[in-house]
Amino acid sequence: KKNGSELKSVIAAAGRTPPDWYDATPLDYPQSLDLTWPQKPPGGWNNQKNVGQYIWDIINPNPGRWRSGVRFMHYMLSVHKDDPAMSQRIMNELGRMYCELLQDYARAAFWYEQARVGKGSPFDGGKSGAHLAECYWRLGNRKTAVDLMNKLPLTFSLIKLWGDIGDTDKCVQLAAGSIGSARFPAMHYLVIGDAYRVAGDYPKAMSAYQKALDAAGKSSEKQDAKFKQRAQSNMAGLQLLAGIDLKNVRDGAYRASSVGYEGPVEVEVRVDGSRIEEVRVTQHHEKQFYSSITDMPAKIVEKQGFKGVDATSGATLTSEAIINASAKALADGTK
Repeated sequence: KKNGSELKSVIAAAGRTPPDWYDATPLDYPQSLDLTWPQKPPGGWNNQKNVGQYIWDIINPNPGRWRSGVRFMHYMLSVHKDDPAMSQRIMNELGRMYCELLQDYARAAFWYEQARVGKGSPFDGGKSGAHLAECYWRLGNRKTAVDLMNKLPLTFSLIKLWGDIGDTDKCVQLAAGSIGSARFPAMHYLVIGDAYRVAGDYPKAMSAYQKALDAAGKSSEKQDAKFKQRAQSNMAGLQLLAGIDLKNVRDGAYRASSVGYEGPVEVEVRVDGSRIEEVRVTQHHEKQFYSSITDMPAKIVEKQGFKGVDATSGATLTSEAIINASAKALADGTK
């Protein structure tokens, strides 16, 4: 845990120094990129010309390019140093990369703060505000996180974060309060179910997932088909979670899969002496998975189960698939 002044000094120290890998990472980007990075990319999808599409298609899905992506954004900052609006946009993107890709929460917080996130920036209504609050929380200062969360516009990222930091009631109240006017009520019920799952209240989680399934089942919207699939997978996973006792799981390695965003996510869980020794993703087809492929297995091992295991920011579906597949694998190993 850190008090306010300790938090500030950790963030400032990280922001003033490059990461230890920075100098060894070459600046590498397609020379065809339009570095003016217009807000609305012109004409069609071209990830070799449009910076945002290059980040989405080439950087995000490839962990081997995450560091060079950060290096590229620092270069972009030097290119646009005399343009305050563009600099602010680049700093916000640096915050996202350090947070979502590298889980370097101190540097992420530094760059989000430089972009004036949480102080009326154009990014407060997106996921940046919730990301900055999450950084404060992950760095050990819940109070600073909550103070910021109370000031931010309401977004799904923010509602989810209330559940992740353990304020299940607030998360449920905010998600339920906007169901009446929601285009996708199923999404709200899924957030409520996830909050109860993180809190370990499986009966309430199951009830919320059932409501998500019912709401999505009445809709012909394409997005609701995804929500229906999520609700079904989460209910199946939850039924297994509730019955798992590590004392009853035989030593060995067990594999299972569950549906992610792009297709099946396969996981192997290794158990030894009633302890989860290792969880690893052995196969997947996800693209925007960010740090979930390593982050979720580490959380499951740390918690020795699923209570308190929150989904990785920006990669909820992949995270849920890893939880559900791990539950299936452990159920397979139960005596």
